[in-house]
Order: sequence, then C-alpha cells, then structure tokens
Amino acid sequence: MLSNNHADNHAGLGGIGGLSGLGGLDSIYTELIAEHSRSMENRHHLALPTVAQKGRNPSCGDEITLELQVENGVIKDAAFTGIGCAISQASTSIMIDLIKGEPVEQARHLADLFLKMIKGEITDDDELEELDEALALKNISRMPARVKCAVLSWRTLLEIV
Repeated sequence: MLSNNHADNHAGLGGIGGLSGLGGLDSIYTELIAEHSRSMENRHHLALPTVAQKGRNPSCGDEITLELQVENGVIKDAAFTGIGCAISQASTSIMIDLIKGEPVEQARHLADLFLKMIKGEITDDDELEELDEALALKNISRMPARVKCAVLSWRTLLEIV
C-alpha cells in the first residue's frame, strides 16, 4: 500500500501543490494537470471492457489498470483505476479523453506522438497539436525522474491496442 505521501517521493514535486515546480509549464498547464489528476470522470471500471491491461512504474509505485471497450476497431469507451502521483493520474485521464471514440489506429498514433514528444523527438507545437491537452505534459521531458510517470498509461495503451 502506498503512503499518502506517494507524490512527495517524486523528484521534489510535493503532491498537486508542488506542481508549480514544473519549471517551464505555465499556470494554465499546471492547473490543467491538477484538474485531471483529481478528476473522477475517467477513473472507474467499465461495465463491459473488451480488453484490460495493468501498467506499473516500479521506480515509484504508480499502478494503473486501463480498460477499453473496443468494437469494430473503434474505442467506444475507456476508463482506468489505480494509484499514483498527480502526473501519472493526469496523463492517464488526458489520454482517455483523447482516445474515446477514436479508431484503434488513431489511438496508437496518438500514443506514439505523445512518446516522441516526451522523448524530445518532436518539439514543434504545430506537429503536436492533435495531442490537445496532453501538450500540458510536454515539459516533463526536462524532468527525467517524472518521464516514467507521464508515459505509464500511454505505454500500457500500446500494449493492448
């Protein structure tokens, strides 16, 4: 079981209040991350998932279970359960908002694009525009200890689609 101070174990980022320590992220992005990390909209079990996959970040203990309802190659619904820091929870919530209603191929494309953004392989905001709110996590690439938190759900998605 993780302590209530789980988020404090991440590279000096003390919970949601400590998100201001994200350096280059402006206050709008910081608030967006905080809102998604607290949101319960995508945090639940699906009634009829067609696929489910656990993802774990062993370096800090973040754990999610991603559930998808895929019909005819389209992600009809998606949700997650789990525990983790504000970054991992926000990243998962944002990802789910992006992939709901999308063809599986588009979900894969978005995951690949997100991972390239985090790795710093793509930095042009015009190329990254389709990531929408996930752009709020762009500067995580400058914080190596947090990269695994941000990419956990996206890598988990690629394992099941």
